[in-house]
Amino acid sequence: QVQLVESGGDLVQAGGSLRLDCAASGSTFSINAMGWYRQAPGKQRELVATISSGGGTRYADSVKGRFTISRDNAKNTVYLQMNSLKPEDTAVYYCNARLQLRVGVFTGYWGQGTQVTVSS
Repeated sequence: QVQLVESGGDLVQAGGSLRLDCAASGSTFSINAMGWYRQAPGKQRELVATISSGGGTRYADSVKGRFTISRDNAKNTVYLQMNSLKPEDTAVYYCNARLQLRVGVFTGYWGQGTQVTVSS
């Protein structure tokens, strides 16, 4: 059982920056990856960035070079540093944690989301 709490969403002008935080609690020892997803009105939820327990990262092409995902294991927190924000980045951003229950078996948990609005 994992609980995720996101924070950091805000209204920002195009070209600005925001940092999103996701604090995990509960059975955090079972987490092998965490990530950020986003969902804009009328669109499907999409992957933004993920980071594995080993530190490997992956990014959506649309944010590559602008966003950076990182983690602080001592605080059980992952971050999404968003720079050069564009109006197209406007969405609700959700934190996700992937847990390994046993070999070959995984489950996931979601936070409630934080709103990011980028004005032009």
